[in-house]
Amino acid sequence: MKPMLKIMAALTLLFVVIFLIGRGFDLLTIEKVRNGLAAAQQVDPVYIFGLIVLLLLLDIILSVPTLATILLAGFFLGFPLGAAAAFTGLTLAMLAGYGISRKYGAGAIGLLVKSETERAEMATAFTRSGPAMIMLARAVPMAPEITACMAGVTRMPLIRYLAFYALGTIPYIGIAAYAGSISTISNPKPAIFASLSLYAALWAGWFIYQRFQNASLDHGQ
Repeated sequence: MKPMLKIMAALTLLFVVIFLIGRGFDLLTIEKVRNGLAAAQQVDPVYIFGLIVLLLLLDIILSVPTLATILLAGFFLGFPLGAAAAFTGLTLAMLAGYGISRKYGAGAIGLLVKSETERAEMATAFTRSGPAMIMLARAVPMAPEITACMAGVTRMPLIRYLAFYALGTIPYIGIAAYAGSISTISNPKPAIFASLSLYAALWAGWFIYQRFQNASLDHGQ
């Protein structure tokens, strides 16, 4: 378990540095995303779809306000088109993280975890814990990107990764995009309630998962 946590800590540090750089240069804020989508709407809705896909694709390397972008996708494109755009963008981002890590991650891991035995233990630990982490990743900032990279590094089969990713992501996107589609500037309550409910449900899932993990460890001892 320790080698897996070590790699995840290194990935977290990397994404935090990227996040701070994005914040420092004020690259992608909610206001900028909203203004960009509003400008695209004046031209053609197709551009809104493409812009949402691009924004969420960039989430793998930049700090994009994911939930706000999905809510805005629903607001500007309606449901289910907004959900389709959001799912396309997020899936491409996660596939990029998975693919890059699968191809180049072994070298980076070798620098952090020297022992081949420990690297094997890391893969085993992620095989056991990874599915729940992937499904619940939206509860924690940067966790979706980290789990995508971990899945690639540990060579989790792509179909297996995508199955657990879809189980956690499709309901999240669907609820958020639908809430955005029924919200207005004068009545943002659906979007607000959806945001709070999504985080509450995901955090409850994390709590149950942690209790289950602790119980399993205690039983093993």
